[in-house]
Amino acid sequence: MTIQFGREICGQLEAAASREWLVTNGIGGYACGTVSGQLTRAYHGLLVAALNPPVERSLLLTKLDETATYRGQQYPLYSNQWKADRWDDSIVSPHGYCHIEHFELEGTIPVWTFAIGDARLQKRVGMVRGENTSYVRYELTRGSGLDLSIKIIVNHRDHHGGSHPGDWRVTAAGNGICVQVSEDVPYYVFPSAGYPNKPQINPQWLRNVGLAAEHYRGTGDRDDHLQAAVLEVHLEPHQGLTLLATTEAAYGERPIDETALLRDRQRQDEALVARWRDDIVEQPSPPDWLAPLVLAADAFIVDRATHGVAGKIPGKTIIAGYPWFGDWGRDTMISLPGLTSAVGRPELARPILQTFGQHLSQGMLPNLFPDSGQAPEYNTVDAVLWYFEAVRSYYDKTQDRDLLSELFPALVDAIQWHQRGTRYGIGVDPEDGLLRAGEPGVQLTWMDAKVDDWVVTPRMGKPIEVNALWYNALRVMAYFARLLGQPDREFLQLAQHCRLGFGKFWSVEQGYCFDVIDTPYGDDASLRPNQIFAVALPYGSHLPGEALLPPEQQQAVVDTLSATLLTSYGLRSLAPHHPDYVGTYGGDRLQRDGAYHQGTVWGWLMGPFVQAHWHVYRDRAEALSFLTPCADHLRNAGLGTVSEIFDGDAPHRPRGCFAQAWSVAEILRVWQMISGAI
Repeated sequence: MTIQFGREICGQLEAAASREWLVTNGIGGYACGTVSGQLTRAYHGLLVAALNPPVERSLLLTKLDETATYRGQQYPLYSNQWKADRWDDSIVSPHGYCHIEHFELEGTIPVWTFAIGDARLQKRVGMVRGENTSYVRYELTRGSGLDLSIKIIVNHRDHHGGSHPGDWRVTAAGNGICVQVSEDVPYYVFPSAGYPNKPQINPQWLRNVGLAAEHYRGTGDRDDHLQAAVLEVHLEPHQGLTLLATTEAAYGERPIDETALLRDRQRQDEALVARWRDDIVEQPSPPDWLAPLVLAADAFIVDRATHGVAGKIPGKTIIAGYPWFGDWGRDTMISLPGLTSAVGRPELARPILQTFGQHLSQGMLPNLFPDSGQAPEYNTVDAVLWYFEAVRSYYDKTQDRDLLSELFPALVDAIQWHQRGTRYGIGVDPEDGLLRAGEPGVQLTWMDAKVDDWVVTPRMGKPIEVNALWYNALRVMAYFARLLGQPDREFLQLAQHCRLGFGKFWSVEQGYCFDVIDTPYGDDASLRPNQIFAVALPYGSHLPGEALLPPEQQQAVVDTLSATLLTSYGLRSLAPHHPDYVGTYGGDRLQRDGAYHQGTVWGWLMGPFVQAHWHVYRDRAEALSFLTPCADHLRNAGLGTVSEIFDGDAPHRPRGCFAQAWSVAEILRVWQMISGAI
């Protein structure tokens, strides 16, 4: 599947500005923007560097504003929105997007073709893997000689926003420029070697650059950037120019191998897709639209070193979503099978499982992974339970007994902590074998929105998906114990106790499961998607004598969610008939977080829904058909990837992060699982 557009999209500002591209460097840094070239988010930039990989992400090179002069006529190729006192009075100027004749993704590389009279100018953006280095390549593919004036627009601030105060210095560096703010890390912009002109340093501020997406989200609607310099170049037909932005000063001492930069990235992309296809050679041929998701999966897996006695130890982690999330324990474990094993790269899961395993504490996995010098945050009940499932998935793919032996003692310890009780009231109820969790003022499940002291969905008591995961973890541990020649009796007894207690979740009156039982206010009958895990997880659903719900109740769960919560892109987080339902996600933080789990559609839930449907109906084609609307979505928001959330109300506009790890991962995982099922 090739993701490409002509003037029907490129020439329409709203359409072009709502479609976003992403390039990453494997250490947490990224470049992203819109097809139109207009900045709409604080996070948009050509170099957002991870200065302490994969964190401390800082916007360095914001954009390049190009103007072409051809046959005596000027063509601005860029677009900016300028914020007025009233947002409705803001204007877009110039309208460079009108000159975009074609846009496409070459693998992960965005490519623009500008029509300039009879001339055609192509522009590509890429990043060097393992470095905070971005490059922009221009090539005149048709026409006679063309002059190009490139304004180099920079910044030096946290990628979340807020322009950087301090002493700004722009100085010459080799054939390029060096930008430094106070004592912060300097960075550089270098043009290709051999061009007679150097950037002309002429710093001036661009104030009140409007940010339409941030305006919608209520997070600030303007930004300031520094125009550091202007580069004037002349291009002859089939001649190219590369501008490279980097924190590596050494690039100023050696020529830029322009063709190698693009060729290396293209080869990386081709190798990823080829490996995936080789891994599934014995399965039905996958649809073409899955190939971009294989490339998208790679963007989330990044390097993260941990601190050991002997210093930093190399490791891996998963970025939960671009552009603003870091690495979160729950997201990582849910995403891991789909981003690794499902694309033929199970070896990537090993260091991630080891990295997080080193941070198990009192039977819990960090929710927010610690940065250097910061204490981990362990405010999650389910991250560690997803860890058991991630280890199981990895072992079933690799038969890696060495890693299983290494992790087994820590997994036993985690079970024991849950038996005797751990943080936040998390522990097994000896009466029914179910896992309880919660204290006032904390949010422990994946429905974790909190605004100041308001926990939007506290879910104190015994949440249904937590107990489905607890049962699954106990059965996984019995499986692991047998593999390693260890006794499994205690795990099986705990699992049986939980299975018998799980029947309390069924509501005869409602005909579906309670979302949470034994809350301070009784049992919660709100129709939410969390009960799908009682049908979807490997243990607890379809295996005779092990199911958490009998077959007729499993079917009722799938049918009820199909009729009420299912959308084209995932499951609603709350039924539309509920008085707390919110159908549109937007507004300021209070409005957005108040809607986050109150009807908003979550893309990652499509995975367990499809899996549950398959378990109940055993119709492979019908189950997989629920995934096909995602093929259209790959062209409509984050290009080639999947959004975090969508409006609960039709037409289910994409919201949140435009590239979300578990949204991508669950599509890949469930397709691979069902298409390969016997």
